[in-house]
Amino acid sequence: MPDSAVPKDPRAPSVKRITDPRALRALAHPIRLSLLGVLRTHGPLTATKAAELIGESSASCSFHLRQLSKYGLVEEASGGHGRERPWQATAMFTDVPEIADSPEFAAAAHLFRSVVLERYFENASLWLDAKAAEPEAWQQAAQLNDRFLYLTAAELQNIVEQIGAIIDAYSDRNVNPALRPTDARLISLINLSFPLLRPQEVPR
Repeated sequence: MPDSAVPKDPRAPSVKRITDPRALRALAHPIRLSLLGVLRTHGPLTATKAAELIGESSASCSFHLRQLSKYGLVEEASGGHGRERPWQATAMFTDVPEIADSPEFAAAAHLFRSVVLERYFENASLWLDAKAAEPEAWQQAAQLNDRFLYLTAAELQNIVEQIGAIIDAYSDRNVNPALRPTDARLISLINLSFPLLRPQEVPR
């Protein structure tokens, strides 16, 4: 998903690094992010099937898939015909450089991350609303908390890399359903770590 570090293990899932601000602006759209997500988690899909999964019209999904294809984020898959041709993601993860090399890219990255952050909040809110009706095991396992730590930039980077290595051990399940336990569910594991700009508001 967006902003993840590029996996260093050559066996890790493929990563699409976006350095073109036009491609980043094209991806910074809720429907396109949803389409890319379902293609990555459900495999090749026609525009019609993708539309059913994300609750949009087939015509709208066809348009947005073509826009994603224009920037190499999705491509036509084998099989199908005419309007029912399937699409597939060109990579399992998206990597966006943290350091912008131009004002144009900085603006595109800000837009993209703002849209992604809104999606994080929306999905977390949906879970919070549904949590009480979920099995106790999932209520216990799911987390919505934070920690405050005093770290150097190098220490924070080290923590991020360690967490990434743990997550990568399970990432093969994204592309190979046979590896998924029968009770496995699709999980959103969000990594937010940044310096607090209003530290005076943090409880001591």
